[in-house]
Amino acid sequence: MTPTFLPCGREAVLVEVDGLDEALALYAALRAAALPGVVDLVPAARTVLVCLDPDVTSPDAVRAAVAGLPADQPATADAGTVEIAVRYDGPDLAEVAAYTGLSTDAVVAAHTGTEWTVAFAGFAPGFAYLTGGDPRLEVPRRDTPRTRIPAGSVGLAGRFSGIYPADSPGGWRLVGRTGVRVWDLDRPRPALLVPGMRVRFRAVPTCA
Repeated sequence: MTPTFLPCGREAVLVEVDGLDEALALYAALRAAALPGVVDLVPAARTVLVCLDPDVTSPDAVRAAVAGLPADQPATADAGTVEIAVRYDGPDLAEVAAYTGLSTDAVVAAHTGTEWTVAFAGFAPGFAYLTGGDPRLEVPRRDTPRTRIPAGSVGLAGRFSGIYPADSPGGWRLVGRTGVRVWDLDRPRPALLVPGMRVRFRAVPTCA
């Protein structure tokens, strides 16, 4: 991994790497290192934004520290586990089954049978990109996005799964829905799903 460092003023450095796996490994290594003056880490598909306190450290110090991180860190930082109950009645479930060559029951079994990991958040507050699922479930986004997807919809796109935190447009293929609120401003931490968290889906006859 040969990172590229992009300056973001005095209070952040954007570290760009080759891909998602490298970004997750870098995020885990930075969390484990707990570098002085680093106040936040924001992972994405190919980057990690390192936010810093300029009174404690500097972008140059962060760049030097990242270059010296060990290469044997785990691919993800463990942030606990959460179980999500899902009613698998999504409008694209049959389409996903046809695309993958699986039955609808097999799609559900594949989605619930593997532990997913929150890679990063984006698109909307509380929207977590989950990775590490059954590779048979990799499907492309819809050619035509929907103008409104209900909150709690569970979808698939590429190698990711995700839960829509609020009513919004979107192009993911919807396989089910959950009553779990993944974004709630009344909680001390509004986002239920944070990078490094493990997620297990559980099929239920009604979502709650």
